[in-house]
Amino acid sequence: MAASETANGSSLRHAFGNVLAFFILILIGVLAFSIRLFSVIKYESVIHEFDPYFNYRVTQYLTKNGIYDFWNWFDDRTWYPLGRVIGGTVYPGLTLTAGTIWWVLNSLNVPLTVETVCVFTAPIFSAFAAWATYLLTKEVKGSGAGLTAALLLAMVPSYISRSVAGSYDNEAVAIFA
Repeated sequence: MAASETANGSSLRHAFGNVLAFFILILIGVLAFSIRLFSVIKYESVIHEFDPYFNYRVTQYLTKNGIYDFWNWFDDRTWYPLGRVIGGTVYPGLTLTAGTIWWVLNSLNVPLTVETVCVFTAPIFSAFAAWATYLLTKEVKGSGAGLTAALLLAMVPSYISRSVAGSYDNEAVAIFA
C-alpha cells in the first residue's frame, strides 16, 4: 500500500513538474518575443538598414508575382547599373518563410501587409529558437538545464541584436533552423 502511494505521489510530482516547465517555457517564449519589440513600441514598425530592406523587397516581389517569377527575377535596381539575378543568388529561406507566413495569414483572412510580417519574423523565430534550445538541451541534460538554456538564449545580447523587430535578415531564421 505504501509503495503505491509513493508511486502516485511521484507521478503527481512528475506531472506537475511537466506542467510547470511548460508554463515557464511559454513565459520564456513571450520574453524572447517581447524583449525584441523595443523599437516597435518606442518608435514604429519599420525595416532597419539596407540588407533587411532588400530582403523585404525580395519578399514583396515573391508575394506579388509568385515563386516562378521569383526564381527568374532580374532586378535592375540592385547593383545599379549592372543589375542582379535575384532568384539564383539569394538565400531563399528567409524570403520563402516570410512569404509563406504572409500567404497563410491572408488565406485565414488576417489582413497583414508583407512589411508587418517581415518586421515580426525575427522576434517570432527567436521564441521558436528558445523552444528548440529547450528541447535539445532537455534531451541531453534534463528539464532544468533546458529551461536555463532557453532563458539564456532568449536574453543573450548578441542574439537580440540579430533578431530585433525590423531586422529582417537571414540570421534570425537561420539560428532557429
